Amino acid sequence: MIRAIVTDIEGTTSDIRFVHNVLFPYARENLAAFVAAFQHREDVAQALSDLRDEIAQPQATIEDLITVLFGFMDEDRKSTSLKALQGMIWRDGYLNGSFTGHLYPDVLPAFKAWQTQGIKLYVYSSGSVAAQKLLFGYSDEGDITSLFSGYFDTRVGAKRETASYQNIAADIGLPPNELLFLSDIHQELDAAQQAGWYTVQLIRDEADSGSSHCQVNQFSEINTERFA
Repeated sequence: MIRAIVTDIEGTTSDIRFVHNVLFPYARENLAAFVAAFQHREDVAQALSDLRDEIAQPQATIEDLITVLFGFMDEDRKSTSLKALQGMIWRDGYLNGSFTGHLYPDVLPAFKAWQTQGIKLYVYSSGSVAAQKLLFGYSDEGDITSLFSGYFDTRVGAKRETASYQNIAADIGLPPNELLFLSDIHQELDAAQQAGWYTVQLIRDEADSGSSHCQVNQFSEINTERFA
């Protein structure tokens, strides 16, 4: 019996083009000015300190760090420090109305139905927890953060590593065979499955011929009873 569902964001609840065509360009455009202006603010200073640790350059200047961050963005590197700073910049964009968080129209009805059934909902994304809360807090459907019981990012581990899902299960406090993970990436689902989870792959475009997971095109096609 499924008692909790953990969902990915990009390509699953939200169009990946929103991230790549809206969020990433906004962060790139505003990164240098943001870091320079707020480098002494506690949360920014912490992220920059973490970045210095990450690159093993404790004496790196602000200019050095900005250059590193642009390089990380070019590489699409899953840097926790970069993700934290991007989340701070995106917060400004959400608050000033530059954009709202994209949701596929089939997502919210499914979330509400599962909550009514007593199934707890969680998020696991490579984006920071702060960025996740912003997307769902300022979504196309308004603030839906009350639907979620918790959020996870790469601080629990990389999304293609089995240990990450073991860590999440331990944090949630449920055995793996009562957990369902939703993602569009079969390598992430492989890792969750190896940790004992149930899995469903969201395919918004063409089918994934390299996947062994159950594939659906919409959240409405997910039947949690089949995992009982």
